[in-house]
Amino acid sequence: MSELINNSHERKKTLKELILKLHAGESEEEVRQQLLRNLSSIPYGEVVEVEQELISEGLPEEEVLRLCDMHSAVLEGRIDLSEMMDIPEGHPIDVMLNENKELRKVAEQILEILEDIEYDKPDDISKEILKLRGLFNNLYDADKLYQRKEYLIFPYLEKAGITGPPKVMWGKHDEIRELIKGGIEVLQVPDISRDDLLISADIVLKPAVRQVVEMGTKESEILFPMAMDTLNEAEWYEIKKQSIEIGYCLYDPPKEWRPDWATESTLAELNKSGEHVQLPSGGFSVEELMAILNTVPLDMTFVDKDDKVKYFTQGTERIFQRNRAILNRDVRHCHPPASAHIVDKIIDDFKTGKASRAPFWISKGGKMVHIEYFALRNEKGEYLGILEVSHDVTVYRELEGEQRILSYSK
Repeated sequence: MSELINNSHERKKTLKELILKLHAGESEEEVRQQLLRNLSSIPYGEVVEVEQELISEGLPEEEVLRLCDMHSAVLEGRIDLSEMMDIPEGHPIDVMLNENKELRKVAEQILEILEDIEYDKPDDISKEILKLRGLFNNLYDADKLYQRKEYLIFPYLEKAGITGPPKVMWGKHDEIRELIKGGIEVLQVPDISRDDLLISADIVLKPAVRQVVEMGTKESEILFPMAMDTLNEAEWYEIKKQSIEIGYCLYDPPKEWRPDWATESTLAELNKSGEHVQLPSGGFSVEELMAILNTVPLDMTFVDKDDKVKYFTQGTERIFQRNRAILNRDVRHCHPPASAHIVDKIIDDFKTGKASRAPFWISKGGKMVHIEYFALRNEKGEYLGILEVSHDVTVYRELEGEQRILSYSK
């Protein structure tokens, strides 16, 4: 057995040779054994440098992308993270690490259900299919995590001259998105048989789950340490402020991170900048608008014309709990899979002009709750989205007689 390599130049040279052996078709296991014999561990920065060098030396990005999973598997557990900086609670990287924990939970649930179907051999898998639909809808929330990387973190890395790894990782994002979409489509097939589901599981469902989990490992071992070393605090704060525009993945940060020098909250910053909402019948500051929306005793949620949840009120008299993880999520994925076809019909009726409102009422916790969806259109009649309004109407059903304003005594 050869001596372990501790010299940076030699480590990178050895790693590059091993990756090129994968490129030449040598087995993944054989390459891993060679790595174990020669490298006890390798700093994440050297992995990044090797990928960058391979691309600059002419290895096509598509080929680096193809090899990415293989050399990541070979390197798993061998990357030295000892110099990883401490990450404050609520920092964008802390948020992403927690999002990956939630994604892993979803992945584990999916694999458990598939294992039960395979080994318990139930005759009726309709309940399991419904559970899998909901879980794959949740898994697709990874798209928001990937978008924040692509549009908020990658530009700063590229500005610092780190171009190879972001390109490779973005390509993997697209592969994962397609696999998850494929899984969602498979689970929508009417009356899919157990055998067909298990075949699809090997082709689409399990690879989608596996790649989401593996992406989390790549992020933890390579991307996040590299980004922490590269970006400064002001850049991270800018990323934090813009993150809410894209939304969070299955996780709503309980604590807002802000550097010591950034003393203003987002709302205070808007007010300080003179942000004002002017309408034909009047106007108000952002602070006043927020107070109005959160004071009316209604739950309101806005879904844009592309069917993405963009806003919800945060009043004290909430009926349905919401958190910011639903922002920028497809509204269909915010409802139980069993009712997804109804949501689809409402959206279609609103977009085509067949309907403009859809009222429902239910009993919930001893209360009568009225829920109504309204189609939003501009003055030209063009569709803008949907407003969902939920209201506890229990007290109104019990009203009798009159109470005029002159009887106010509090």
